[in-house]
Amino acid sequence: MLTIDFAKLPLKPGDRALDLGCGAGRHAFELYRRGAKVTAVDLNPADIAQVKDMFAAMDAAGETGTAGTAIALRGDARRLPFADGSFDVVVLSEVLEHIPDDRAVIAEAQRVLAPGGMLAVTVPRWWPERICWALSDAYHQVEGGHIRIYRRGQLLARLRAAGFTPKGTHHAHALHSPYWWLKCLVGPDDEQARLPQLYHRLLVHDIMHRPWWTRIPERLLNPLVGKSFVVYLGKEKVPA
Repeated sequence: MLTIDFAKLPLKPGDRALDLGCGAGRHAFELYRRGAKVTAVDLNPADIAQVKDMFAAMDAAGETGTAGTAIALRGDARRLPFADGSFDVVVLSEVLEHIPDDRAVIAEAQRVLAPGGMLAVTVPRWWPERICWALSDAYHQVEGGHIRIYRRGQLLARLRAAGFTPKGTHHAHALHSPYWWLKCLVGPDDEQARLPQLYHRLLVHDIMHRPWWTRIPERLLNPLVGKSFVVYLGKEKVPA
């Protein structure tokens, strides 16, 4: 399930791409399929091991672009072991809401992105997330959980202050907002609750088969109830 719209993210085979805070690797895998030279970074060693295994499976199945390479590294998003301007594309998806020093992460993304490159950032949208927090403390008061909810203007201001220029925005995953509201209503850890179970089946069917009767409603509903806010930003080239 991709949050970023790759049609809005200029990417050529052979481009250097960083998935910063890659988690289970969904965007890193898509970057690799498109032939990028991918570096996936996360602090969680279990996630990195899983991403490495998937990269190897993609190689074995011939599912990667001919120009692509892929590595997965454990690292701290606030202190990256890469030189300035190392990447043409940086993805920062569902990461900033977890980190107290979000400005340090944004600054590192700006540092390692090459002039003329593109950053894609996604965070939970303010009002669907606010409902989740209102319904359940357990939803966010967990180790590694969400510590803030961004308003659109607040996030854009922090990104501009770091030297990025917004190029476009949209919302994603409208179908997922009601699922999380249901989960929070019954308790996020209640795996036996019937309504969330049934709704989860719908989401799995949507992800696996992408039928028109889920795709069209989600496109129409994304501006209203999309769970994620997505912004694409450029780092301006230094004048010669």
